[in-house]
Amino acid sequence: MKKHLFFPALVCALFSFVFSMCCPQQSADVTFERVTPESVGMNSEKLAKADEIINASIANKEIPGAVLAVVKNSKLAYLKAYGNKSVYPDTVAMTENTVFDLASCSKVVGTAMSMAHLMERGGFRLTDKVSMYIPGFQPWTDPETGKTTDIRIIDLLTHSSGLPPYVSPEVVIKKCGVADPDSLMAHICTMKRDYAPTTTFQYSCLNFITLQNVLQNITGKSISEYAQENIFDVLGMKHTTYNPKKENKAEIMALVAPTEKQPDGSVLCGEVHDPLARVMNHGNSGNAGVFSNAEDLALLAAALMNDGEINGKHVLGKLTVEAMTRVPADLRHIGCSLGWHNFTPYSSNNGHMFHPERTFGHTGYTGTSFVVDPVSKTAVILLTHRVHPEDKGGVVRLRAQIANVVAGAVEE
Repeated sequence: MKKHLFFPALVCALFSFVFSMCCPQQSADVTFERVTPESVGMNSEKLAKADEIINASIANKEIPGAVLAVVKNSKLAYLKAYGNKSVYPDTVAMTENTVFDLASCSKVVGTAMSMAHLMERGGFRLTDKVSMYIPGFQPWTDPETGKTTDIRIIDLLTHSSGLPPYVSPEVVIKKCGVADPDSLMAHICTMKRDYAPTTTFQYSCLNFITLQNVLQNITGKSISEYAQENIFDVLGMKHTTYNPKKENKAEIMALVAPTEKQPDGSVLCGEVHDPLARVMNHGNSGNAGVFSNAEDLALLAAALMNDGEINGKHVLGKLTVEAMTRVPADLRHIGCSLGWHNFTPYSSNNGHMFHPERTFGHTGYTGTSFVVDPVSKTAVILLTHRVHPEDKGGVVRLRAQIANVVAGAVEE
């Protein structure tokens, strides 16, 4: 990996030393208890309605297959595979342990979790200016008055920074001449801001690529290294990683579901689907890049519903989880907590029956969904790969339907 943008190596090394000395990693060999729905106050007959809905979506060719996991009271109450993991070039049946490209669910599973972990260790303040960590990062400039407003870390986390939603790799390469992470961040530093920070919600992959660079410049570690060491390994998420193909992780690669067919006839498999993450950030990216399976994500959901701890493994502090998953009082018009969607236009996967404000979740372009209702202690993880073999499938309706079925099955 190239030297981090604009940041002295000595400072990076100092932070790495301090964090490693103060925060030794826990070994992770976590057993996730699998139980019957009835044992945790759920109705299995009602839950089975999800099978019909998912199978109908497969029959309608909206998705080739799926895996559904339901967590209740920090226990795995439902785990089931449907359809096929692959339909091109070969047909391979889906299994419960299939690993998916999480796409934008990486924003929370990898980046937001890592930022929360770093924040509770004093690495930054939410109100810090981004330019403190990325020199040259430009503020918003009012076109009428010329007055500037600095973009803060909290603005990035809540999608209220004013950064544009996306930029194509071709635009950056044409401007900078190189397809690498430094070129992408340099472009984001100076590109036009769409509005003043905190005034409105605009979902942006560039927010989380910027957060990635903030974290990397503070810690001296890549986002993939930091998340692996401090989140995935601590919780025992054994099939969760960035870049499984590039890192030659054979055990995980054997389980990965392919995504889109490429012009040369190959399919992406173990390489992130998102163009910015793949072409510019080479798989180590704040907006996409995590690969995981339903049981690992269920484990993370259980920890988030249990004050940051599961089976004696602490990933975040109780107050950190509370702060991370509630919408700040002065940003209720935004509807985002620290990375999560609570009641934004991107919250439809939460369904209509979980808690209207405290439920938090995220979706991914490839067809993934992660929903947690901390009030009823229920989580829904629905993993699909709607972009396989072609980017034509649709899961917006399916996600909400499944969330409603799971919520309807809660009886205690």
